[in-house]
Parts: sequence; C-alpha cells; structure tokens
Amino acid sequence: MSKGAKIGEKRTVPGERGKQLLKLRNDYVPRGGFHTAPIFIAKGKGAIAEDVDGNEYIDFCGGIACLNTGHCHEKVVAAVKNQIDKFMHVSFNVFMYESFVQLAKEICESTPGNFPKKAYFFNNGAEAVENAVKIARRYTGRYNILAFEHAFHGRTLLTMGLTSKVKYYKYGFGTTDIGIMRVPYAYCYRCPHKLSYPGCGMHCLNRIEDMFKTYSPADSIAAILVEPVLGEGGYVVPPKEFIKGLRDLCNKYDILFIADEIQAGMGRAGKMWSIEHFDVVPDLMTIGKSLSGGMVLTGTVGRADVMDSVETGGIGGTFSGHPPACVAALEVLKVFKEEKLVDRSAMLGKLAKDRLEEMKKKYSIIGNVNGIGSMLGLELVKDRRTKEPAAAETKEIMKNCHEHGLMIMNCGTLGNVLRFIYPLVIKEEELIKGLDILENAIKETSKAI
Repeated sequence: MSKGAKIGEKRTVPGERGKQLLKLRNDYVPRGGFHTAPIFIAKGKGAIAEDVDGNEYIDFCGGIACLNTGHCHEKVVAAVKNQIDKFMHVSFNVFMYESFVQLAKEICESTPGNFPKKAYFFNNGAEAVENAVKIARRYTGRYNILAFEHAFHGRTLLTMGLTSKVKYYKYGFGTTDIGIMRVPYAYCYRCPHKLSYPGCGMHCLNRIEDMFKTYSPADSIAAILVEPVLGEGGYVVPPKEFIKGLRDLCNKYDILFIADEIQAGMGRAGKMWSIEHFDVVPDLMTIGKSLSGGMVLTGTVGRADVMDSVETGGIGGTFSGHPPACVAALEVLKVFKEEKLVDRSAMLGKLAKDRLEEMKKKYSIIGNVNGIGSMLGLELVKDRRTKEPAAAETKEIMKNCHEHGLMIMNCGTLGNVLRFIYPLVIKEEELIKGLDILENAIKETSKAI
C-alpha cells in the first residue's frame, strides 16, 4: 500500500488500488447502486477513514447517519465480538434471546410518551416504516396514509410510494402511490405556496384540512407519517407549530401520528429524538441507522395498544433483531450516556452552524443554512433572489472536498444541499479542519460576495 495523502493534502481519486476495485464494481455491480465518490475504504476509527491507497479522510457522512458513535467504537466492537462467540443467528421467531427484549425495554423507556409502549426490531428503515404503516392500518381499520413532499421513507414498493423524490428512487418502477395522500411539507425557504413565514398563517396545515374535504376524507386516513426534520429532502426544520398542528389534526380526526426518526434520531438533531424539539408525542416512531453503531438494525416503537393490534405473526422476519445488532445497540445506548453524545451533538452543531453562517456572509452561492443540532445542511443556489438550485456546483464542491480529504455528500430533492453527518465523537479540531477544507472548496467554486 502506498503511503497516501494526509487530510488536507491533494490526492488523486481514485488511487491505483481504487481504480482496480472500481473496475470490478463497474463490471459486476449494477449501475443502479450509487456511490458518493469512487473511494474504497480500508479502515475507519472515530471520524477518520483510510482508503485502500492509504489516503486519509475526515468523515462527514457517517455511513449516512449510521455512525453517530463513530467508526468501530471499541465498546460496541467488543460487545459484538462477545456475542458472536456465543451465537450469531437463531431468529427471534425460533429461539428468543435476552438482548432483543432488553433492547425493547430500553427503547420504550427512552422514547417520548408517558404511556405503555412496545417495540419490535427489523433490518432496514423501509421495513420499520412498512411495519408502522401495517400496524396503523390494522389498528384504525383505515387504509390511506398522509405523507409529505420532499419525504424519504425507503425504496421498497410501499415506501417508494411514501418517498417523494421521483428520480431516482421511484422512476420507472410503475405505480407505487396507492393509498398514499401527499401534501406540501413546511419547507419555508422554498414555500410551495409562495408565502413567507410567519405571516403565512401556516397555510400548509389549512391545505391538509382542505384536502379532507376535496380529495380524501379524514376518516379514511390511518396515519400521518412525517419526518420531524427532513432527511434526504434537505435537512429542513419546519416551524414548531407545523408539527404541533399535525398532532392536533391527528387528535381531531382520530388519526395516528407516526414520526420517522430513522435519520434524525439517536442524537443527530441535538436531542435524543428530533420530535422532542417540537413538544409533540407521536403514537408510533420508526428508528434505526445509528441505533446499532453500524450494525444492521431498525425498529418500530409506539403505544402498546396500537402495537398489539396486529395478531401473532403479523410482523417480524427471519433476521429481524439480529443478535449481534441487538447487543451492539444496547452498548450504543450506554455509550450515549457515558459520553454525553446528545449534549455533544448540540455543542458540535453550534460550532459548525456558526461557521457555516459566517461562510454564508462571504459566499453568495450559499442560499440558506438548514438544520438543527448536528443535522445541518448547506443549501447552495446560483442566485439568492431566484433561489435557482446550484446542483452542478454542489457536485463540484464535493469533488474538491474528496480530493483534499473530506468525505461529504449531498441531499435535497434538487440535489443542492451539502449535509453534515459527522460522527458525534468527532474531535473539535477534526470538525474545524473539515470545515476549512469545505470553505476552500466553496471559494474555488464560487465568487466571494
């Protein structure tokens, strides 16, 4: 292996070994799977990754929000190794095991709501969302689900329908939106109604009640499914009264409130669960990503009476709640408490957001700084007045960052939001160095004001 470039030093992406592996990827892996950069990782620790050519990177992607405890946290790794020595897989449907039920207890106690709760675990976010929808439909006896523009809830047949972005998540796959009603999200920077907050009177909420009269009656809606903070849609934080208004609608019309916390949860937004920012208690929540420190695990948790409405056998799967992932999650919850990662998320987020706001004053390409806590997005535009998205420039900035040792990715329906998903264990000097690399990339791609 070559010595490779240190963080901040220019490197060729991909390197020689990376080129060899990229050829294998192109020859044997379908083009439908995307990658942020043509980089193959060799190892990672904390917030630092090293590729197969020995180049170092500060990781602002965190496995797409799966590594809030960082790469290979030693306590999580030790817990997984210990479990593997005992048994790796039996299926909870055959032999039950302690880590599953202990984790269910921990999750029920950590989530909002002073009422009896139950939880079940799955393999990916789409499964968690699908099961939440199944449970809501079974409990209410209703079929329709209210979802939002810019939402992302998965890639399976049902969750493609719930997901808003067409290309490339659902393009060309046929009818996916049966039983799904879609309304605008409170994306105030790009208000679909061309209004301005707070003078808008929360028109987006009024629009939902209009829809109940003109399109789908309220008594046909099983649940409102919402990301309290948009993930793939651009790391957008809605006004507090929007989420509270949705809860009020659910109460008024006996609709279940489902909060999708898969990307925004586990401390990412500066609280353990992003819904806590809005003083709202959901009936059901979907959780995952950083729940298990990089292992494959998600879950659905909520009111016990709602969760128990499905007969035995109605939820689950062969690998649901895989034993090594459950013990990893139990250790992750301990690490969160011991290392005060929720507080650290808020602190790091303030440091990063203050720096991004400073950049906004200097570079006209920055239209808005989105997000809350350590769930931050930098929305890039060609013109601040028209807000024309700078998607091509966003990719150019990403490429420059990758070439100088910062792994960063974009999001947003328009492809123009740089998102920050650094591990919450990142050192402050690493965060600052990453922001330095980013600013240099922005400077080279755009003109200063």
